Amino acid sequence: MHPTKFPSIITPSQKVRIIAPSGALREWERFEQGLKVWRDRGYELVIPEHLSQPWGYLAGTDEERCQQLIDAWNDPDSVAIACARGGYGSMRLLEKIDWQELSDRPKWLIGFSDITALLWGFAKHKGIGGLHAPVITTLAKEPERSQQQLFDWLEGKINAISLSGDGWNNGQATGVLLPANLTLATHIIGTNICPDLENVILAIEDVSEAPYRVDRMLTHWRCSGHLQKLKGIAIGRFSQAEVNTPSFTMEEVWRDRLTDLGIPIVMNLPFGHDGENAPLPVGCMAELDANQGTLTYSHPNT
Repeated sequence: MHPTKFPSIITPSQKVRIIAPSGALREWERFEQGLKVWRDRGYELVIPEHLSQPWGYLAGTDEERCQQLIDAWNDPDSVAIACARGGYGSMRLLEKIDWQELSDRPKWLIGFSDITALLWGFAKHKGIGGLHAPVITTLAKEPERSQQQLFDWLEGKINAISLSGDGWNNGQATGVLLPANLTLATHIIGTNICPDLENVILAIEDVSEAPYRVDRMLTHWRCSGHLQKLKGIAIGRFSQAEVNTPSFTMEEVWRDRLTDLGIPIVMNLPFGHDGENAPLPVGCMAELDANQGTLTYSHPNT
């Protein structure tokens, strides 16, 4: 990946824009709870009048959702953009965006799951690092520790984050951290959204994917030659994994598809759906230590 520009540290009382670039918003109570977390921290939230006007399974037409993103990004008074929810749809916006229309001023784009497409798009086309972190509808259910990590990272109150999991393949690697939802990332391979994966530590998570489907995605990565470029792989939570009988376990799939790469791998890290979702900065330098079972990354602005 190319060198990444990072947004400045932000402070409570500043303006944060809310957008819905993906699926239609259905979890209104959870949405309001997530907004309260931001407001209780002291931020001024700006919410479009027509945040989510369902168009099929999407939060609006592609044009409407794309304009929301452009308006939020080009607002000179806002310091961050928090996505309302994931679902599906942000990848469609990348067909519509004229990257030249978007300001070169970095600001934090915050979200995960389907928001992977936007995080990778800004990294590829603008060289700007966003934050793979809870969306508004998942924020209030986050453990206090990960809520605190999110705001401490944005506000520059921590110098580094170290996450602990289970290491195998041994060894250490230093590289550029690129977090993603595995399904979204797999569909980005071969498109002009896909960043250069040389010197990358790939951090992946997913939800509702059976082991055989994860096998199929990883096999696609292998056949494309992209897995072989990586410096290391950090595996987060793969929750609600449907297991048919007979089946490999998810860990058996990882070991079968990844062990022969000969790179450090750490699994069971605390990020992803349905549990603690630690903030992962896109484009930040990180160290993956399979001997200790840790993923560590330093704040670029402290």
